Parts: sequence; C-alpha cells; structure tokens
Amino acid sequence: MATEDSPQRGYRAACPNCGAPVEFRSAASAFAVCGFCRSTLVRDGEALRRIGQSAELFDDHSPLQLGAAGRYQGAPFVLVGRLQYRYAEGTWNEWRALFDSGPDGQKSGWLSEDNGRYVFAFDAPLPGAAPASESLRPGQPVSVAGQAWTVASVVVARLVAAQGELPARPNLERGFVVADLRNTRDEVGTLDYAEPAAPTWSVGRPVAIGELAMTGLAESSEKTLGARGAECPSCGAALEVKLATTQSIVCHQCRHVVDVSQGLGGDLQHYAQAKGSEPRIPLGSVGTFAFAFRPGEKKALPWQVVGYAERCEVDTGEDDQAFWREYLLYHRTEGFAFLVDAEDGWSWTAPITGVPERAGEGVRHQGVVYRKLYDYTGMVTYVLGEFYWKLERDARTYNTDYVGTGAFGARRLNRERTGGGDAQEITWSAGETLSADAVVQAFKLAPAQGAALARDALPASGNAASLLAKVFFWGFVVVLLLMMFRCDGGERSECDSLRSTYGEASVEYQNCLRSARSGGGRVGGGSFGGWSSGGGHK
Repeated sequence: MATEDSPQRGYRAACPNCGAPVEFRSAASAFAVCGFCRSTLVRDGEALRRIGQSAELFDDHSPLQLGAAGRYQGAPFVLVGRLQYRYAEGTWNEWRALFDSGPDGQKSGWLSEDNGRYVFAFDAPLPGAAPASESLRPGQPVSVAGQAWTVASVVVARLVAAQGELPARPNLERGFVVADLRNTRDEVGTLDYAEPAAPTWSVGRPVAIGELAMTGLAESSEKTLGARGAECPSCGAALEVKLATTQSIVCHQCRHVVDVSQGLGGDLQHYAQAKGSEPRIPLGSVGTFAFAFRPGEKKALPWQVVGYAERCEVDTGEDDQAFWREYLLYHRTEGFAFLVDAEDGWSWTAPITGVPERAGEGVRHQGVVYRKLYDYTGMVTYVLGEFYWKLERDARTYNTDYVGTGAFGARRLNRERTGGGDAQEITWSAGETLSADAVVQAFKLAPAQGAALARDALPASGNAASLLAKVFFWGFVVVLLLMMFRCDGGERSECDSLRSTYGEASVEYQNCLRSARSGGGRVGGGSFGGWSSGGGHK
C-alpha cells in the first residue's frame, strides 16, 4: 500500500490480475475497476481481490474523464468513477464526483447525463416506503420523501460497464427499474430499484459543464470534433460519429437512418427514408447565440448545427396538417438546444430539468404564467446528421404548446410525450422567439440565404389592425399550403397517381415528393419545444 499527500488519505495497490496500479482516493470506496484489464476489484484488508470483470466501455468521446476536476457550489471535486447504463433507447453515463473533506467529512455525488445536458445529483435518505415500481406511470403525480413530484419516465436499465472507484459493487448481471421524477423546483429525483426491496433515492439539479470550472477534460474542439467510425449497413459508406451522446446517425450518402445506440460493433439497425427538403442552414454551420437557459444568464456562445429534422402534424382529422423544421445545435460544455423554423417564425428551445406548475388553464414556470395554445401530434418525415436519441420510423410525439403572457410574450413552453404503453417519457422544453435577422446574423449568412429565412413570429399582443392584417395574410398562406401539402404517413396524396403509374423509385414520383416538400413550414399548432428529446439521464 502507498499513500500520497492530498486532502484525503489515498490507497494504492497492484491489480491482482495484471499488476497495474489501482488507486482509491476515498476511504468509502470499497470497489474499483482496473483501468487496464477491467477486472472488478474489492478491497480486502490491505490487499485487492478480483471478483469479476467489467465489459468494455462504449467509447462515446465524452469531454468528461477520470481525473477531471472542478467546483460545484464552491466545493472542489474530482471525477473518480464512472457507470455506463443501457436501456431500450440507448446508453447514458453517470460520473462519480468525490468532494474534498469538509465539516461533514467526505461526500460524493453523481454528474449524470439528462436529455443532452447534465444534472448534479446526491444520494438522499428515503423516509417511509417508496412507491412500488409497477405503480408508477409517466405524467402521474406522486409523493416521495414528503415532497410532490411528477413521474417523467420509468425504464428498465442495465449496468453494462464500470470504470474507476465505486461506492458499491457494480451489478452487471441483471436489469432493474429506474424511475425519473421531476418537480416545480427544477429538480430531478431518481428511484433506483436495483434492489427492489430497498430502492435508493437521489435528487439533482441542472448544471452546465461550463459553470463547473473544470480542468483535465478530454481534448476536443467545439468546431472540429473527434470521430469514431463504422460502415453504413445499407451502402457501405463510412459513418463518422462525432458526438459523445449520439444514438442515431444519418448516412451522408444513402440517407438511411442508422441506430448506434447499442454501439458500433455487430449488425446496425437501420431504415430508409423518403427524400425531404434540404436544410437552409447547412450541417456543420456555427452560429453565435446568447440563449438564456437560466434566469438572468445570457452568454454569447458558438453553437454548431449537428442535426436537422423535418416534421409534420398528423391525426388532425382534417386537411390542415402543418410542417416545420428543427435544427439540433451543440455546444461542448452547454449541451444541446433546438432552433425551430416554422412559418409563423423562428424560436430556440431546450429541455428543462423540472416541470411547470399548473395555473388555471395554463402553467407557471420561473415566475412567468403561460397560456395554452395547441395540442397536436407530430411525426418525423426527414432527418440528417446526428441525434442524441434513438430515431424510429414514423415515431410520433404528442405535444402541447404554451406562450408567455403579458410582457413575456416571446417566451415559449412545450410539453412532449414520446413512446407508448410502459415505455413513455414526458419532457418539458423552454425557449423564446427569435427574429429571422438574428438567425441570419448569428450564422453570418449571405443575403441570398437570409432571404429564405425571413419570417418572424407573431407577437402575443399588439396593434389590433396589424394583427388582423397578419391573420388574413397567414390565413391565405394556410390555404395555399393546404393545397400543396398533405402529411399522410410520410407520403403526399397528390403524388399517389405518379407512384401508381411509374413506381415508388421513379424519377417522376421522387420529383413530385421533392416539389411537395420544397416550401414546407409549420403553420398553426406546434413545436416551440424540441422534439423527441427523449432519453433522460436514466
């Protein structure tokens, strides 16, 4: 055993399997995974004993790594362990953060992924009995530890790999239920049923890597991202997966959507998609925006376009489907945000950690009252790039849009439910409207490019005559678009005759589809929030 100077007493010994050094920074860490041979080790007196082997970590090129240090709420910490989980929709990571000794002694927390961003969570006591896992349903109100929560998701997960030092033996043998709960205080609570008779409880709050003053992060550039590769299972073209959290990627050559949520080895699930309209802001473009993720905080940062989606409204029962586009933006330390392009204007949005509270027919969030606008069902029709959730053909989302009242008419909220049956998730997103000029300036687009983006969101209040004129104008646009578009399971009804005559792969039919999509944009209800932002940190 060897020790070294540090605020905490360290422990180091040789791995009994390969002889590599294994270090423990905390006296509370009884287990570790050797970084060389992946042996799972337990401290047995003054020696280490091998009790199993961890699987190889899914190489996700995360900026986080063991040894990275930072500060949270004024207290220094270092990342000493990592757990990697898998569930039906993909994978997520939890990093064990060890804090320096304080008046309460050593403590550790968990820096976890949450809908493309991060949460800092700490284990908490669970007074009284926890609700049975089989009784929990997304959207259901529930009381845990004497506080009111709303169930966001209930999934069956499995620990697939571990790294570094851990407070408990990693259970790599079987799956278990994990439930995410959220509240109006912008917190996320997690019930972990790895031991069904004694579930554990943790509570976390949202955090950005940029505000943790971290050092020792993995080397990467915001504009030039490192990549891991595979071959497209459809055409054999090289796929370069660049983002740490990518679950789906679109082949640049054949446009097949490839599922990489289970890793890049073996057979990759994929599906073909019909040709859609190309993005007006090219993938890879970098724009500078000052998004206010937290009240009073606006910082201009470079955001890169990494994904693009075209969506339509379905199940309306009438010929009034709407279309819109969304750009997935990425910043290395802030995470993800969405830029929404609809016929009634531009807006940005990002998932929030908590849930709003009810306020009559509307909701209240961060002191702002929002009124309800629309309920609608959306469906993906075309995608490009990379996404941090698993894309499925014809997957539908069930949405409700809200708009801020009074002086906060530019604010937007969206509630989105994804999945069905027991595999549902509810995600809330928040954002604001943007002018088309702001988008043009952010990406430094040429005048010809900027002209195609010129549409601004209607204000929530204003001059009556002006609003009436806009109502008549947009009413005309709606009628015109309804003559052009119809979203029916991804096909345009006016192209059916060409498909019947010439076939689905014919130039005539494909040209008709491209023509039908060429001017698409959402009108009427929908999607101020991000879409299919499913996949919580659990």
